[in-house]
Amino acid sequence: MKAVKLLLLLSPFLIFVIIFSYVPLFGWSYAFLKFNPALSISEMTFVGLDNFRAIFRYTGALQTVMTNTLAISALALMCTVLPVALAIMISQVRNKKYSKFIQSATTIPNFISWVLVYSIVFSLFAPESGVINQLLMRIGLITTPLNPLGNIEGAWFIQTGIGLWKSLGWGTIVYLAAIAGIDQELYEAAAVDGANRFQSILHITLPGLSGTYLVLFLLAVSNILSNGFEQFWVFQNALTSNKLEVFDTYVYRLAMVNNQYAFSTAMSIMKSIVGIFLLLTVNRISKTIRGDSIV
Repeated sequence: MKAVKLLLLLSPFLIFVIIFSYVPLFGWSYAFLKFNPALSISEMTFVGLDNFRAIFRYTGALQTVMTNTLAISALALMCTVLPVALAIMISQVRNKKYSKFIQSATTIPNFISWVLVYSIVFSLFAPESGVINQLLMRIGLITTPLNPLGNIEGAWFIQTGIGLWKSLGWGTIVYLAAIAGIDQELYEAAAVDGANRFQSILHITLPGLSGTYLVLFLLAVSNILSNGFEQFWVFQNALTSNKLEVFDTYVYRLAMVNNQYAFSTAMSIMKSIVGIFLLLTVNRISKTIRGDSIV
């Protein structure tokens, strides 16, 4: 009877997952067909793996897309230590009201839509009307306006910085919870032994966070092809599109602009397969390093 109650309790969430995560998988069937919007699935020509073979022949633009995707993901992976550092700094603030204010202020950007983020960045850095450019030119630090949104050489780094600003506070939540779970008696014992705050962080806090960081880092590695769609779609322009065309925006453009639905579906499936392979790989690494798996 208890098991039935628990099943009924979970049923709304199971239904939600089935509807929004598993039912859409039926759309994968288009990857094996010659897509024609005027025909039903049963009337379309079955082409087998032709769309998947085309991925390996479609090397021109795809090579640039994969370079952008992997480069931006690598930069994001290098920044994964920053939420740890921010969480430690917040935990060291003695004034609880001030620490909660910092946490809230750094978390709020996560809930701002990317369209609004673009509006904010454009208002600050527009070449002619941007607040930052007007201020810097007025005080004489620059003579020509800066145009970071049109800077093709620094596009990867600029977008990494914008993404970091938006997600940094949100990323600290898990680490703050992990810090709260560390036995406080360890800090008291370290203080009795004469350890200062830095030594306590080095020998207690960081080892206590290492397991959490490793799991999140390995999961981030498994999602290396998923940079996100919204950010790079709204920030692309004629000057930076060659640097900001990532896998997700490329697949969307193939389907919605070039009408290559079957080919774009095949690419999405390949992305999922690569993601599963990476997840299994990092799961094995976690089991080797930590002695247990992450999934």
